Amino acid sequence: MKKPTWVVEKERSKRAAAAETVWLFGLHAVRDALVNPDREKLQLLTTKNAADKLADAIAASGMDPVMQDPRKFKAPIDPQSVHQGAALEVKALNWGALDQLRPVEGEPNVVVLLDRVSDPHNVGAILRSAEVFGARAVIAPHRHSAPETGALAKTASGALERQPYMRVQNLATAMERLKDMGYFLVGLVGLAETDIRDLGKM
Repeated sequence: MKKPTWVVEKERSKRAAAAETVWLFGLHAVRDALVNPDREKLQLLTTKNAADKLADAIAASGMDPVMQDPRKFKAPIDPQSVHQGAALEVKALNWGALDQLRPVEGEPNVVVLLDRVSDPHNVGAILRSAEVFGARAVIAPHRHSAPETGALAKTASGALERQPYMRVQNLATAMERLKDMGYFLVGLVGLAETDIRDLGKM
């Protein structure tokens, strides 16, 4: 029996996504990716200076860096990127499914949901902050949100390797699922009249 066209297209999209790679750059982003056992690492390009600074992380990863002339750095990244002499080709991280976020007694059980935050620098900064205050995950929709990129990872300054960044098909459905798990949802806007610290008194 022939598969419907939409099924074929969906399977093709999944295969294409699985084949895609990401180039991380910058010393912090590359160092933390190198020592992350969950990160699939493919190719490391470094200058001699960067390799010296990353020596421990490179040794821990077991990778052999391809040395680059700092004046002719050949990683396929934006020429304006501040790569600091290090670029690492990786597969995107898989943070699993929403069901892994079921509340744990005694834990903060905070998740952050982003809607249409498409600037990778903003998402990277949010991941940094989320890690600091102990968020279980940052969740965003696949469409209209920043994917995992080198710019996002550099802004996150290593947090991308530790702070779950889950992307879902439908944010509204994810919110309902979180409510079913026992989460209390709060919407934040810059001009709100209620202080977030007063929510517990309501």
